[in-house]
Amino acid sequence: MATYRDYFSEIKKRVKEATPQQVADLLRSGDIQLADVREKNEWDEGHLPNAVHLPKSYVEQWAEDRIPDKDKTTILYCAGGVRSVMAADALAKLGYSHVISMSGGFNRWKDSGLPWKKPDAGLTPEQGQRYSRHLLIPEVGEAGQLQLLRSKVLLIGAGGLGSPAALYLAAAGVGTLGIVDSDVVDATNLQRQILHTTERVGEPKTESARITLEALNPDVKIVGYQERLTSENIDRILSEYDVVVDGADNFPTRYLLNDASVKHNKPVVHGSIYRFEGQVTVFKPREGPCYRCPRAPRPACSASCRGSSALSRRTKSSSSCSGSGSRSSGATYSSTRSKVHSARCACAATQSARSAARTRPSPSTSTTRASAPPRPSGRPSTLQRSARPPTSPFAPYPE
Repeated sequence: MATYRDYFSEIKKRVKEATPQQVADLLRSGDIQLADVREKNEWDEGHLPNAVHLPKSYVEQWAEDRIPDKDKTTILYCAGGVRSVMAADALAKLGYSHVISMSGGFNRWKDSGLPWKKPDAGLTPEQGQRYSRHLLIPEVGEAGQLQLLRSKVLLIGAGGLGSPAALYLAAAGVGTLGIVDSDVVDATNLQRQILHTTERVGEPKTESARITLEALNPDVKIVGYQERLTSENIDRILSEYDVVVDGADNFPTRYLLNDASVKHNKPVVHGSIYRFEGQVTVFKPREGPCYRCPRAPRPACSASCRGSSALSRRTKSSSSCSGSGSRSSGATYSSTRSKVHSARCACAATQSARSAARTRPSPSTSTTRASAPPRPSGRPSTLQRSARPPTSPFAPYPE
């Protein structure tokens, strides 16, 4: 009857091994996939630089996510060189063509005086249990969860859009959530603004949100700003955060936030809902268009709070709504219409368009394009009107 020794000897015949010094030479010489097949507690005690954690018990399930290239040289190591041999054999059966097991494992690597690192302070046992489903996702893992816990997100509004966003961000373990809202909880909010409860009617929304979110996840720090977002306070508030979630319900606040985010280079996750319609997008300064790139909607086209019967918070004109907590004051903006996009917008789309316009050949010098016949005087054509620079009723954020 075959013994474990016989079984292991048979596997070793199929697996290529290398000493720690040979592994160090390979790592210096080329593009190598390096995986640590030890358990989590062993990994936490120290590991090779640039290694990924691939516990032996999950090799078959996680390998294609964590070491995706089956044709690249792949080096595995464990504590003493036994588990890595078995893991290497399993990878070969999955189609990995160049797999090497490091003989002697991590212990011999350290004894040889080769470099290794100890991870930063990781998750507590309680956090490991709370975020265990995140840790199973290769794209997140412990490093990603620690990054979430260090992150800071600012939410504009604690209403129909801000409520679900705040709940999911807190549940996911985003370390700091700032909430800007000057309103108090009203009974009419409760059918959609799920941060709040009947008992908190009349209380500030920021305080109501804090109670709900801290009860959901004590890891999260809640910073409330019970004030309207204006040009006087936006620099102070925005500069502290990594990402902004725009759940505002009026255009002045959205344009103010856009201009400040371009100035401070802060990504904005934008959401809006009107009745049964919704929109979501991300505006990342200097890498794409900003909120001012489309034509600004006219206040006359904006739905009123009471008349639209929305199931959730929606974008609307400040002049038509009296229930906004994040609404900016009318004094924030000049009433003078300005050609904001063509003159002041600093987003990448505008800069690209300007560059293209500077390099575009003049129609008068082109040999392949005939000049268009002159139009009779009078009202301009639709094409001519649409070619005019977009304008906005709101002055740009002061630089």
